Amino acid sequence: MELESDVPEATTALPEEPDELAEIIELVYQRAAADDTGDLADYIPELAKASPDDFGLGVATVKGRLYTAGDARKPFSIQSVSKAFTYCLAVEVAGREAVLRRVGVEPSGDAFNAIEFNPHTRRPYNPMVNAGAITIAGLLYSHLGAGAFDFILDRLSRAAGRPLAVDENIYRSEVATGHRNRAIAHLLLSVGALSGSVDAIVNLYFRQCAIRVTAVDLAWMGLTLANLGENAITKDQVFDLQAVRDTQAVMFSCGMYDASGSWAYSVGIPAKSGVGGGLVGVVNRQLGIGAYSPLLDHKGNTVRGVKALTALSEELGLHAFDCTKQGSSIVERFLR
Repeated sequence: MELESDVPEATTALPEEPDELAEIIELVYQRAAADDTGDLADYIPELAKASPDDFGLGVATVKGRLYTAGDARKPFSIQSVSKAFTYCLAVEVAGREAVLRRVGVEPSGDAFNAIEFNPHTRRPYNPMVNAGAITIAGLLYSHLGAGAFDFILDRLSRAAGRPLAVDENIYRSEVATGHRNRAIAHLLLSVGALSGSVDAIVNLYFRQCAIRVTAVDLAWMGLTLANLGENAITKDQVFDLQAVRDTQAVMFSCGMYDASGSWAYSVGIPAKSGVGGGLVGVVNRQLGIGAYSPLLDHKGNTVRGVKALTALSEELGLHAFDCTKQGSSIVERFLR
């Protein structure tokens, strides 16, 4: 377990010092690393090339401390973790009411790639599943046109505190195999939830999912949401405050695919997972947590990442409705 001083580019962290929080994170990491269950995603061929042994964990605090364990700087594609951030941007760009007219905020109970809409509204259940995220991509494209992806990449880079880039191999692999997502987009078009060029919108969605990040990046990005939209190191106001609130709410109830209910019950923090093995957690005004391990459970969530964040929530009293707040005093000492 390391308390690092090398934080996002052109910034300086607080001095290194041994602490109890580092020991807890290391213990959590070691326990989760021992779990080798799960499978690699194979419906996108490039994802199946990941090493099943990879596992990284990053935790960032609002005072600029960064803790890492394992392969925290191993790059991977952000995949569906991007959905939380593009939703936040759409609320800002298009407005809350316009977004709600296109995409709901209810858990679906269905798989992330289900071709299923709310039967009453004929709209996607929420923006954290593929149908909802493609609709969000359509909203951004309708407002920003050909500049939509550059806008997304710039904001996610500012949230991470360093320039991010696209993994072109992942992007090409998604374009070649993404027929189900194209089918979802055409169905969205047929019910009026989407307008414009299906090819352009789906390609925007594929490209956002192919952005290359690390567990450290996700920790800083999660912390930017936790810190009311401001990057805690650069002091850059990356996201709109109201949009951050709405995003955390939807992450809490819908961010873990059709395991979202059990996640809210057991872990109790806003989070978003992706089939690339990434997981971001947001502890409001306190922590950003990033995890990476490509072995997935049958819901599409990273096995080791879920195990690690569950243990951190228990050890540090991070659950939003924790009665005793046992351990939260440990976190508090490192936020002052």
